[in-house]
Formats: sequence, C-alpha cells, structure tokens
Amino acid sequence: MEQRFYYMYCPKDVESRYELLVFNCQDQPFLPLTEFYHDCLGRIDKSSALSYLNCLLPFFTWLNKYSNYLGKRVHWNYLPEIIQAAIEDYLMTKMECKVRDKDTFRFVNLTNKSPNTVSRFLSAIKAFYKSLIRLKQYEYSNPLIDSQAILNDYRSQSEGVRKDKPRMPSVGGTEDPIPHRRLTDSYFKIINEEWQPQIIDDPHLPFQVYQAGKKVNWSQRETVISRMSL
Repeated sequence: MEQRFYYMYCPKDVESRYELLVFNCQDQPFLPLTEFYHDCLGRIDKSSALSYLNCLLPFFTWLNKYSNYLGKRVHWNYLPEIIQAAIEDYLMTKMECKVRDKDTFRFVNLTNKSPNTVSRFLSAIKAFYKSLIRLKQYEYSNPLIDSQAILNDYRSQSEGVRKDKPRMPSVGGTEDPIPHRRLTDSYFKIINEEWQPQIIDDPHLPFQVYQAGKKVNWSQRETVISRMSL
C-alpha cells in the first residue's frame, strides 16, 4: 500500500479534544492538518472543512515525498517564498497547470488535463496557512496572499490626486471613484476558470437551509422564497 497522508476519526470510546486525527506517511499523527480541520469547524460547515482537508492530503503527501527546493524536501513551515515555489511546482507537475510570472504574483492557467479541484486546493491551502497563523504555529506571512496587492489597494484608496495628500471625501466629487471590483489578493490567480453548474443531490439540503434561516430570523418573505426555490 502506498504511503500517504490520511485521516481517521477518533473512536467513540476514546476521550480526545479531536474529532479526527491526520497521519503522515510514517503513520504518525500530523497536528498541523489536524489543528487546521478543527479550526475550520465553526467557521465553515463540516462538509466544507472535510472537503478542504481532502484537497490538502495529496499535496502534503507530495510535499513529503517529492518536493525539491535546492536539493531538499520542503516542510510546511518553511519561508513563504519556499512554500510558493513548492506550490507552483505542485500545480505544474501534479495538477498539470501552466503557471507564469506576473509582477508580484502568479497567473495559473488550467489545461484540459487539470483536475476540477485546482481552485478548491488553492482556497484550502490559503485557509490552512491562515489558520496556522491564527493559531500561532506559522510565524511568517501567508504564502498564498500577495502582500503587494494589498499594499497597492490601500494606496489607491488612501492617496488622492493632490501630491502627498489624502483623498478628499467622495461626496466632494474631486476624486476619481474607487472601483468596486478589486483583483483577488491571492498569490496564485486562476485566469481561465469557467464555472460549471452542478446539481446538488442532497435530500437534507432544504432542512439545512430552513434551519439556517431560523438562526438568523428570516422574514416570512425570505422563507417563502426559499421554499419556492428548493
């Protein structure tokens, strides 16, 4: 059997703070992914947290067995630029994407051989580092965020037409309006992804939607709309 990262649910008769444990290729508990999954619970629903985890397991297996940076294996807690190089390599060699440089970030082109999980993987690995930073287990900035894009966005929203002066209030009409839509702050940006509609075949979906509506005190109008749609 091929060695890989995997997870197992904690037996019901065992007391543990973890609902599941992730194990590495040596069958040892791997706490970074375990902590990530449990940090996601409460922030996103359990199925999404598990979906993220399943997207990350093949990457961490590859990182452990095949990654190469200056002749050495890459560990998840390395410097952001090393993590970025490893992810770029993974996107090209395992997910068969085309990646090219663009200023301070990377454009990712999907090919006809790329799996439909590329976008989900990039979201998952970005969320992983966001969680580990929040949990104070990763001491650098998020490798999946283009910090230069954030800085440029801040400058565009704070600098006015007058040199070295802040923007005037928008009601004054003296400044160009700030565009609503901004480029994503992601370091890896997919540029040719097309959304494909998928049928949600889940008999429990209507109940989950109604329960969510109750929690936020839906009005009668919103309840009627949801019942007509589901």
